[in-house]
Amino acid sequence: MLSIPGRAVRNCDGVSRRELMRVGGMLGLGLPQFLAQKASAANESAAANKYAGARGFGQAKSVIMLFLQGGPSHIDIWDPKPNAASNIRGEFKPIPTKIKGTHISEHMPMMAQALDKATLIRSMSYTPNGLFNHTAAIYQMLTGYPPDKVSPSGQLEPPNGADFPNIGSHISKMKPMTEPVLPFVELPRPLQESGIIGKGGAAGFLGKAYDPYRMYQDPVKPIQLEDLSLRKDVPADRLKDRFALLKGINHSMPELEKALDSYAIDEYYGKAYDLVLSGKARDAFDLSKEKDTMRERYGLHTFGQSTLMARRLIEAGTKFVQVNWPSVANGDPETASWDTHAANFGPLKNLHCPKLDRSLSALLEDMDQRGMLKETMVVAIGEFGRSPKIGVSTSGNSNAPDGRDHWPYCYSAVVAGAGIARGVQYGESDATASSPKEKPVHPNDLLATVYYALGVDPDMEIRNHLNQPRELVKGKIVSDLFG
Repeated sequence: MLSIPGRAVRNCDGVSRRELMRVGGMLGLGLPQFLAQKASAANESAAANKYAGARGFGQAKSVIMLFLQGGPSHIDIWDPKPNAASNIRGEFKPIPTKIKGTHISEHMPMMAQALDKATLIRSMSYTPNGLFNHTAAIYQMLTGYPPDKVSPSGQLEPPNGADFPNIGSHISKMKPMTEPVLPFVELPRPLQESGIIGKGGAAGFLGKAYDPYRMYQDPVKPIQLEDLSLRKDVPADRLKDRFALLKGINHSMPELEKALDSYAIDEYYGKAYDLVLSGKARDAFDLSKEKDTMRERYGLHTFGQSTLMARRLIEAGTKFVQVNWPSVANGDPETASWDTHAANFGPLKNLHCPKLDRSLSALLEDMDQRGMLKETMVVAIGEFGRSPKIGVSTSGNSNAPDGRDHWPYCYSAVVAGAGIARGVQYGESDATASSPKEKPVHPNDLLATVYYALGVDPDMEIRNHLNQPRELVKGKIVSDLFG
């Protein structure tokens, strides 16, 4: 239902101006967006001139980021080393993939056949500077900036208005919506590490109008989305009448007229109203509209159904969807986390790899068949990899004899769509998967490449909460990823 806490001014039909404002805020259509539209258009024009004719620039209209929280073991999934010593190579055998000469884990058979639609990056790498633990590394991966304050343990303070924005929040602002859908959605819930929830996952100094829409529900179960529905006691015709009245009221408010022209006011309310009446955003979350065979193909678990929901949201017009592996870092590796200090091989074999294998391969195949990969970029990555040597401590954590510790110096990612080369391995690690042998890719470089694919200049200047100039992201475009 459309409601917000606090006192609201209501009209005789029971729909308040603030309720429409609330829906508009979820849509990412707050008043600041309209003030920023001219600047956004100017930035787009400048970027188009700068990268005119450049391969891959502006080919993406949307992004799905699958964030595998906890740090997946690259050496046991994407980058096996069968000739390394036993305390490095681990228990799994390699299998061939559709990328000639490239092998991955035997527990990823579906992805072995789906890699002809993607690029496998084996040279993700950064040297930590207070970024060895999860929260700080996640913040860097999702914002393109290191956090300002990091304790010796790597923990951060809770999210606040001085944080650098998540990439999805920047896209919400820079790419205003033209359809009545949500611009940035995070599924199924925010990332969490210890007691810190959502760090690096919000709009920070851009303001809450650009925060993601967070569902906080398990898509395996029926979804409740009353906040995207009409109140039962407010028929559509009545809401239309109230919309017309509210436009007239707004036109009599001098302070708003100074800030915005009447077109912007009308469009703001029109889109907030459209979001509710059209049902397009609400329907995108409704997995009951999918065939049972499709739901089963993605996997009847939280990650699989979240990934299917991401495809539906992109299909409806959402710009950016972040699907989080549903875990808490340092959680139980047998049930949740990729953070495999206590046990590495059993959880990967029995839980993590089968789920990831099914869901990611289904997404790539499904979107390719629908033609959606042409304009949607897919990124699957964690905040770092795992230590090449088994049972050793590299970050101050204790590890079981078959556990692997944190390892940011070399790890892997899968990227696809929007002009990314198909069936290619990019970069290579050394003989023990300890460091890149060639073509290192910093996580900031990958973010810069995502912005570039969306037609946004990653070098552009933005202003933080103190009105200080900053680069959008401190990274370089990896143009060789594009075919």
